[in-house]
This record gives sequence, structure tokens and C-alpha cells, in this order.
Amino acid sequence: MKDIADCRLYGILDLGYCDREKLVAMAREMIAGDIDIIQLRAKNHAPEDILAMGREILPVTRDAGIPFIINDHPEIAAELESDGVHVGQDDPSMGMVRRIVGDDMLVGRSTHSLAHAHDGAAEEADYIGFGPLFATPTKPDYTPIGTEDIAAVHREYPELPIFCIGGVKKENLPEILAAGARRVVIVSGILQAPDVPGYIREVKAALLG
Repeated sequence: MKDIADCRLYGILDLGYCDREKLVAMAREMIAGDIDIIQLRAKNHAPEDILAMGREILPVTRDAGIPFIINDHPEIAAELESDGVHVGQDDPSMGMVRRIVGDDMLVGRSTHSLAHAHDGAAEEADYIGFGPLFATPTKPDYTPIGTEDIAAVHREYPELPIFCIGGVKKENLPEILAAGARRVVIVSGILQAPDVPGYIREVKAALLG
């Protein structure tokens, strides 16, 4: 399984952009493009439905050695035995999440400021999402934080994998990288691309170049 420290491009199977019946096919396309990590985000879906989706996707990611993350639901991640769970600022403490999923599972935390990043590092999250950098339909209730603090958060936490998120696309990637980003999350840009593997390869080339 790929180590989180080696992951640069984080893709999300978001049910807001990807139909339920296309999840596995989309996961395969993302893997074909050399995605580094995949999360399932199924807002407003019943836990039993999320578990069923996860059971379909997990064998595909396991075969490829790609970490598979469940969004928001530590109990589902534990039952599925996924590779990780991602929780938000309003979700339970890291201690509580760890009690549910154990010490071996990856736990990521969403952060929306330098103060949040400090908290995420202090509670020993395995990685953090930092954003939203720009306005995005997937996070309509969050005020964009822009790119000004990207360099600072990397400077303060050089060993912590930090994935910049929120309105990130291939088109604005140069600006984000110039601001100091090393890792990014892309959602709609990937899921709506006419050529998903090609899109991912271009982004990976920029991240690694």
C-alpha cells in the first residue's frame, strides 16, 4: 500500500458528481491515471448504502495498492476495514476516532485555517486537508481562505502531509504550486474530465515536475 507521505494527488469519489452505478468504473479510471489516494464522499446517504459502496470499491483500490478513505464515518471505515477515514472540524476528536478505527488506520482531518492546522498536527492526524482555497460547490458553507497561508502551513509543519483542497483544478494548479503547495485534492476537475486518466497524468506531472 502506498505510504501517505508519497501521495501527492488525492481524488474523491463524490456522489454529487459521480453516479452511484459509475463509482467502480470511475475508481478504475482514476487508478489508470496514477491517482495516489481515493476517498468515498457520500453526503446524505444512509450508512448501509455507504458501506455497500465501499465494499465494491475497496477490492479495486487494494489490487492497485492505493489507499481508500471513507469520509465522515469512522464506524463504517472500521467495519469495512478501509485504509483510512477523513473527518471534519465538527466531527469527533481524534482520540474518539482512534478508539473506533484503531491505531493502524489513516485518519485525516479537514482544516480551514492555520489554527486548525495547528490543532490537527497536535492531535497527530496522519494528514490534513487545508482549505477551501477557493469557492467550491462541495463546501458551500465555508469561506474560501485563499492561497496566502499555504507557504506558512508547510513551513510550520514540514513533516505533515498537507493536501490543499477547495476549487483546485488543473487550470489553477500553477498558482497553487507557486504559493507553496506540494499536495492537492481535486474533485470535480477529475470527475468531470472527458479523459480522466489523461487529466490525472497532467496534474501528476505538474506536481512532480
